[in-house]
Amino acid sequence: MLAKGFGPGFNGPLQIAVALPTKHDGATVTQIKDAVASTPGVATVASARINPTGTAASILAYPTTSPQSVQTANLVTHLRASVLPPIEQSTGAHAYVGGATASQVDFTRVLSNKLPLFPAVVIALGALLLLIAFRSLVIPLKAVVMNLLTIGASLGLVQAVLERGWGASLLGVPKGPIDAFIPVLAFAIIFGLATDYEVFLVSRIHEEWERHRNPSTAISKGFASTARVVTAAAAVMVCVFGAFAISGQRALAEFGLQLGGAVFLDAVIVRLILLPAVLQLLGRTAWALPRWLSRLVPRVSIEAPSVRRGESSRPALEPHARHQSKDLVAQRV
Repeated sequence: MLAKGFGPGFNGPLQIAVALPTKHDGATVTQIKDAVASTPGVATVASARINPTGTAASILAYPTTSPQSVQTANLVTHLRASVLPPIEQSTGAHAYVGGATASQVDFTRVLSNKLPLFPAVVIALGALLLLIAFRSLVIPLKAVVMNLLTIGASLGLVQAVLERGWGASLLGVPKGPIDAFIPVLAFAIIFGLATDYEVFLVSRIHEEWERHRNPSTAISKGFASTARVVTAAAAVMVCVFGAFAISGQRALAEFGLQLGGAVFLDAVIVRLILLPAVLQLLGRTAWALPRWLSRLVPRVSIEAPSVRRGESSRPALEPHARHQSKDLVAQRV
């Protein structure tokens, strides 16, 4: 309602804090206010407020665009780099552009600068753990590629619905830019959930592979015993995240739609269709590990030793039990 009545920038004013060179320097405050008001992208500037001691002033500037808009971020940069520095040099004052909107712009830039490092660390650690668990070079690479497919598809879903507005009205939120922290936070969660499904499915297939050494048999038996459990677990997660998506709050809608869509796509398409197909095509290559790398990778198994050696999980009879069994057979004869 406020955005409709006063403009989209009314919800995110920019707060300009000024350290005055002399006490109650009204001329400097007026100069800064006029310069900000004449800047393109500024709708209006409120009256300046000077603290009782006259050493600082506060000015509220209302942009013409919404707080999440790219134009608003550019306005903050323009004020800091081009509008305020000449006044600071000529008057000796110090002006700072802050407030919730400017803080969000700064936070977005920090995330953008760190964005290449964050996924790289998550991917590297996940691939390393899968390498140690399954002692295979192909399984971690395949898991990383499939996880990235899931994350990319979920990002596309959020962008299409909430940024382009394709069905945004069904969620009760208007279309607009996606908050910068949502993709970063969702990346780590989705990668973890997708890796969890990967470990759950592939570990059972790996057990059958250790028993039979037949790729097709291992895939069919492994999926027969785990596919239903993975689908049921994914259905629960989709329902939980779906509740976030229809909450009516934009941040929760972004979070719920991306996570819910990612879990659905990963469990139904990636893990139950692409995963067995890729393993079937790879065959024995999926479980291969170079000798030089095998000497470096520690042996850490996620299944019981008897299963890993291909032995039966049924315990052997004790010596006295074997003698009793022989006596019983002799009596019957």
